[in-house]
Amino acid sequence: MNVLVDTSIWSLAFRRKKLNHNEKELTVELTHLIEEVRALIIGPIRQEILSGISNSSQHALLKKQLKAFDDVPITTEDYETAAEFHNICRQSGVQGSHIDYLICAVAYRHGTSIFTTDRDFMMFSKHLEIELYEPRAIT
Repeated sequence: MNVLVDTSIWSLAFRRKKLNHNEKELTVELTHLIEEVRALIIGPIRQEILSGISNSSQHALLKKQLKAFDDVPITTEDYETAAEFHNICRQSGVQGSHIDYLICAVAYRHGTSIFTTDRDFMMFSKHLEIELYEPRAIT
């Protein structure tokens, strides 16, 4: 099964500072997903990854590295589902960003899980039919 990889995981992989043990394990898992051709990305995640990188050479390098991944197309249905997901969660007092709900909608439509460290998705999963990716055993 393919996995929609959230910004939080991609950011760990591209981080220049030292990672803790758990973060290293998550990047190893991402590497496995990439090698297995199971890692997916959408345009808004690509945008989040590239945003805020002020060094133009680093930005260009990261942009080049991300070109290895095609964006999963986003449809009108995905935007409508994202709005529905927002409304469902809001009725239960759960707040989230529009991009996070769009990630949920795309994953839902494709039947893929979401690989993230963002705890908001744990809250979403209590109210939405989304699946969070469980990495293989982290040592």
